[in-house]
Amino acid sequence: MAVRDYIRERFMPHIWCAGCGHGIVMNNLIRAIEVLGLKKNDIVMVSGIGCSARISGYLDFHTLHTLHGRALAFATGVKLGRPDLHIIVPMGDGDATAIGGNHFIHAARRNIDITAVIMNNHIYGMTGGQYSPLSVYGRMATTAPFGNIDQAFDIVGLAQSAGASFVARTTSYHATSMIKIFQKAITHKGFSVVEVLSQCPTYYGRKNRLGDAVEMMEFFKKNTTPLGSAAKEKNPDLIERGIFVQEDRPEYCAEYKKIIKKAMGEQ
Repeated sequence: MAVRDYIRERFMPHIWCAGCGHGIVMNNLIRAIEVLGLKKNDIVMVSGIGCSARISGYLDFHTLHTLHGRALAFATGVKLGRPDLHIIVPMGDGDATAIGGNHFIHAARRNIDITAVIMNNHIYGMTGGQYSPLSVYGRMATTAPFGNIDQAFDIVGLAQSAGASFVARTTSYHATSMIKIFQKAITHKGFSVVEVLSQCPTYYGRKNRLGDAVEMMEFFKKNTTPLGSAAKEKNPDLIERGIFVQEDRPEYCAEYKKIIKKAMGEQ
C-alpha cells in the first residue's frame, strides 16, 4: 500500500504552520504502519484538541476526535470493547500533561495496550502560544511575557514513574529512528509512550528567538544524544533519546478478560 493511501486527501492542505514538526511525526507514523503491514481497519486513532490532534482528521483510519484532555479515556473504552485493534493516541502538551495528565498516569499504571504519541513543542500552539506544562523554565510565551517560572514535566520520567511498560523519546530531526521506535511502540503489548520533540517556529521559536524551523531542528541534532552515550557524561545538559523502558508486564485487557472468566465461573 502506498503511503498516500493512508491519507484523507480531501482534508488537505493541512492547517499546520509552515515548518511545524507535527507533519514529520505524521509522515513517519504512516511509514511505520506501512512497514508493519497493518490494515487500516485494524487501527483506531483517538485524539483530543490541539495542533497535534489534527492528525486524526488527516489519516484514513477509524478515528475519534474527542474532548480536550480526554483522548486516553475514550481510547481506553475503545480498547476494552475491541482489544484486537491497535489504538494510537496522538497528543500535545495539554492532552497529555495538563487537563489530560490524570488520564495519562492512570493509563500508564494500568498498562493498557495503547500507543500514546506525545508531540512536545513546549507550548500551546493552536490557542495562541500560551505556556504549557512542557514549557522550559525561563522561556517566553504569550502568557509568560517576562519568562515562565514553572518547571517543565519530564515526560519520560513521568511515564516511567507511572508504570508505562514502553517509554521512548525521539525528535523531529531523527526521522529514521522515529520510524523504528513507532514500530516497536505499536507492536508492544502494554502502554507505550513515545515523546517526540517537535519544533513550533510560529510561537515558541519566534517568541524565544530560536530561529526558523531548520535552526530549531539543528538544535535537536546538536543538543540530544543516544541513551547511554559517553557524550552525556561529558555534557549533562544533553537530552537523551532512545528507548528507556521496554518490559513485559501484565496487560490490562488480558487481565480484565481473566476477571470476566472468573465471574462467569469458567475458572
